[in-house]
Amino acid sequence: MSDRFRIHYTVADARDLLPHLRGWFDQLDHLRQRVEQNDAALAKLLEGGRDVGGEAANRQVIALAEFKRVLNEFDRREIQVKDLERGLVDFPAFVGGREVFLCWERDEEDITHWHDLDTGYSRRESLDE
Repeated sequence: MSDRFRIHYTVADARDLLPHLRGWFDQLDHLRQRVEQNDAALAKLLEGGRDVGGEAANRQVIALAEFKRVLNEFDRREIQVKDLERGLVDFPAFVGGREVFLCWERDEEDITHWHDLDTGYSRRESLDE
């Protein structure tokens, strides 16, 4: 059976990326708030039957494009975002010769768990085992 992923991370490689991931999730939180605010402003314009183009639409397009740009930071590294709000990600890796995911959540200090490709967070196992 061939590997599912082109990129695989060692625990050390994944750990080196954690400061970047934290920063990207902070950016996404901020951008999500901007998108929601822009959405509310556009909805008010629509209620009044007014034109939704112009500055209000431009702000939304810019915020959405920036959101997509930040998400692409994960995608181009094959880091899978499993839950955006929690900051839950999976890194393709090998543990014990098996292709698995290293699993990390934003409130965790370090990468300490992994799970099979076809399971999820609830089936995580410790890297120390």
